[in-house]
Amino acid sequence: MTSEGPYDVLRGLGFRASADQIRALIEHATKSRISHVELIERLAEVERRERDTRNLARRTHDANLGRHAPLDRFDWNHPQTIDRGLYEQLLSMAFVDAAENVLLRGPAGVGKTTLAQNLGLAALQAGYTVKFTTLAAAIADLLKQESLPAMDRRLRRYISPALLIIDEIGYIPCDNRAADTLYSIISRRHERASTVITTNLAFKQWGTVFPGAACVGALVDRYTQHLHVLDIEAESYRNRREAKGVKAVAPSRARRPTRK
Repeated sequence: MTSEGPYDVLRGLGFRASADQIRALIEHATKSRISHVELIERLAEVERRERDTRNLARRTHDANLGRHAPLDRFDWNHPQTIDRGLYEQLLSMAFVDAAENVLLRGPAGVGKTTLAQNLGLAALQAGYTVKFTTLAAAIADLLKQESLPAMDRRLRRYISPALLIIDEIGYIPCDNRAADTLYSIISRRHERASTVITTNLAFKQWGTVFPGAACVGALVDRYTQHLHVLDIEAESYRNRREAKGVKAVAPSRARRPTRK
């Protein structure tokens, strides 16, 4: 004969809900005299919510979005050019379902990273897996691997998420190995998963980031095949904030795929 209580039995079956949650539900069921069927339904709902919460916490940790300003603090009136409607359309995550890409393009300090991070947050809340990285961090992470098998295993961190966000393409020059690595990521995600890139450069200037790299043209062609482009024209938000001596959060606007 076992001395296990209901909580121990359910834990043995793999339930994640806490003892307090289960105990409270059983006490409520006893006092309210609800049926066994209703008790099971409520127990299943408690377990589902607990699993969803843990799943979101795990995916949020893996996403590595970092601290960022919430979207409701974003100043949409600051830029001279910004397509708020397109951005809000992207928040529906239809582009992730369709494995389409997004480019956030504009000068430094106008809110590209903030908007990208909030797309990542919306994707997490919608149940998708997300990975956020700067280009420099991703390249450093991959190129420090000591063998091709090790690098291939590490590449999966960037290939497998439903949404990959690569921040800051254009700020630091990269060599041919870096260009080949980025091309490998983009090509292996092509028509399989969505990639968001932030940059301060038009596509015709990407060659300055990867000087002499033969794959740049192919990289751009592959990335732009299914692409939403959000161009931001604005004064640096950080410069404006420093000039006024006040705190605030950045902006955005967009257009559909234009190749420059």
